[in-house]
Amino acid sequence: MKNIEISPSILSCDFRYLDKEINSIKDYVKYLHFDVMDGNFVPNISFGIPVLESINKGNYGLVNDVHLMIINPLKYIDRFIDAGANIVTFHYEACVNDMEIDKAINLIHSKNALAGLSIKPGTDICAIIPFAMKLDLVLVMSVEPGFGGQKFNPNALNKIKRLDDLRKKEGYHYLIEVDGGINEVTGKECINNGADILVAGSYIFKNEDRKKACNSLK
Repeated sequence: MKNIEISPSILSCDFRYLDKEINSIKDYVKYLHFDVMDGNFVPNISFGIPVLESINKGNYGLVNDVHLMIINPLKYIDRFIDAGANIVTFHYEACVNDMEIDKAINLIHSKNALAGLSIKPGTDICAIIPFAMKLDLVLVMSVEPGFGGQKFNPNALNKIKRLDDLRKKEGYHYLIEVDGGINEVTGKECINNGADILVAGSYIFKNEDRKKACNSLK
């Protein structure tokens, strides 16, 4: 049976009790998702390096899964890794050309982190094909990035299936992660189409029974 991982997004946490929130899920998941927004690439501002650094010092034993929704990601990648990022995923749409994307992937790998590339709902998977051999993760956005709590876009399912077919055909090793509108119904649909990691924020942190919420996605 395929091993499915859950990456709870701290964007949906109650930041007054961040330590308590993370402790409430750390025994049921492997990853912790950081949605970093700059107010330019997406129309919202979230948090940045100091929050990641503080959480990393908490030694929760989770993989710090950092999703950069920012312009000029190449400028900040090394700082996020130094702050504790284990995975750094940046957006195809945030880069000026293929050379910049390739340089960003190489930088992430040079600092012994895993490299992910994300695409918005309107971007076809063909965009990531030139980099697929080097990627550790492809993040499919099933909502427009920028805000939590949005409704799942079913068009993501076709992208997930095509990415799964592509890696099987070409022998690529990237994991497929899905972010946006994930719940027990949409999560199962993503898994059935080939997803490996589900990012969930509201579904987990707005649920009183965190263990049940995490397990229901698997």
